[in-house]
Amino acid sequence: MITKEYVASIIDHTILKPEATVEDIKRVCAEAKENSFASVCVNPCHVKLVAEELKGTNVKVCTVIGFPLGATTKEVKAFETAKAIEDGAQEVDMVINIGMLKSKNYDYVKEDIKAVVDAAKGKALVKVIIETCLLTDEEKVIACRLAKEAGADFVKTSTGFSKWGAKVEDVKLMRETVGAEMGVKASGGIHSFEDAVKMIEAGANRIGASSSLKIIGKSGEQQAY
Repeated sequence: MITKEYVASIIDHTILKPEATVEDIKRVCAEAKENSFASVCVNPCHVKLVAEELKGTNVKVCTVIGFPLGATTKEVKAFETAKAIEDGAQEVDMVINIGMLKSKNYDYVKEDIKAVVDAAKGKALVKVIIETCLLTDEEKVIACRLAKEAGADFVKTSTGFSKWGAKVEDVKLMRETVGAEMGVKASGGIHSFEDAVKMIEAGANRIGASSSLKIIGKSGEQQAY
């Protein structure tokens, strides 16, 4: 049986909206500590603050790389990763170059992912956002395989900033593709405990959400993610 405590333990409590204030970030950190969420996921400019707020806890510091479009160069993504880790990030969620994937430039995509993996090696977990809503099933499989070959730790469904977020069938496909040894993160549009359970049953072992309190049955300010 999947409990609310278990769900809480695998949630990346997320606040990525551009207008998020310092007070918003501090509130999200307090919520994560109180509810033992897996991590707090923020934009890179807030990593230092989050690292300070979460110091001495088991809640990880997570940030995003090449977000939300994935269209920066591998050199920029590698630098952004190294800087985020220097600032205290323990997990990085990078966006693949979607246009290059759809152009079948698979070497480019793999090198793009590997640049982040190499920059994070031994210092931070790497999750690869493939933005499922923009891909065909064949492209989703290819993206997952490239992430696995590049040495990433997780594949992730969505940024939460495109057409739609996580879907059960996509999570199933991603899990089938990467196997048991890699993580699968479902993110975007998960707003209830029932939603989270469906994603976990489909193969997700991490949930990205800003409706985290609602998911575990508590009240609080919710964001659109």
